[in-house]
Amino acid sequence: MSSNVAVSSRIRLARNLSGYPFPNRLSDSGKAEVVEKVKEAVESLSTKLMFVELSDLSQNSLVAMVERHLISPEFAGSTKGRALAVSEDESISIMINEEDHLRIQVIKPGLALKEAYEIADRIDTELSAKLQIAFDKNLGYLTQCPTNLGTAMRASVMMHLGALTESKSVGRIAANLQKLGFVIRGSYGEGSDAPSSMYQLSNQVTLGLSEQTAIDNIENIVEKLMETEQSTLESLMNSMEYQDKISRSMGILLTARLISFSEAVKLLSNVRMGISQGIIDNTTVETVDKLIVMIQPASLMQAEGKDLTPAERDKVRAEVIKKTLR
Repeated sequence: MSSNVAVSSRIRLARNLSGYPFPNRLSDSGKAEVVEKVKEAVESLSTKLMFVELSDLSQNSLVAMVERHLISPEFAGSTKGRALAVSEDESISIMINEEDHLRIQVIKPGLALKEAYEIADRIDTELSAKLQIAFDKNLGYLTQCPTNLGTAMRASVMMHLGALTESKSVGRIAANLQKLGFVIRGSYGEGSDAPSSMYQLSNQVTLGLSEQTAIDNIENIVEKLMETEQSTLESLMNSMEYQDKISRSMGILLTARLISFSEAVKLLSNVRMGISQGIIDNTTVETVDKLIVMIQPASLMQAEGKDLTPAERDKVRAEVIKKTLR
């Protein structure tokens, strides 16, 4: 059930270099120094990462990286004095001079926060051996935003909550979880929506508890959410009308000549639920998850190697969906 609901797990560690202001107060020359210091440290890592200056990338490439959750929308918004280190499979990335000097991110499929943390912690340890990291014995790791003080770790799980979205329960659940120190947001973080019923569940508290405790807490919440999503979905599937809605969703995806992103992801969300319940058996949830990324505007244009008008994207999107699902 984990792969049907818990799509991926992410650990993000914020770190800053001693002796330098935070990026929002850092001069252009200071940013260049930070980039150079981090680049030298990255080159010594046991895990080999590619290093790229953001100014060398096209805007379309940057947006496509946002769509793949490789970098944040804020990071893509300005390229000056920023760089990125990334593994070949894109499971590991380090944003340099985003909100903090370093944002170490590790993403693993399914519910795998502990595995992601082990990798992030190893990278952090190796970088800390080369860089002087800002740390206070009382406040922990020093970060630009006070809400990240302490461990400076955000653990999050991307979850497909199609049934809870259908039953309009997500808002109530999110309000209850916020009281416990957790937050549910759209798939691209604060302020984003969830057209594909994909949500990020993450911890809010970073001060006063260990990384392991934070991970255990969020995994317990995820387990309960998976059970609730599953029971809600089984209840929905008792309706022949809902089963028909799922089958019709697959039919539209296989025959549409033009399709917008918002319509496509809603239909794919329905198909994803149908796969988990055995109503649709000629594709997999992994294929659906890949499609949700592939059919986003910038990713489509990057794959085509050229800019496309909205109408052209709708046509290409429909073709990609049919080819992939068949």
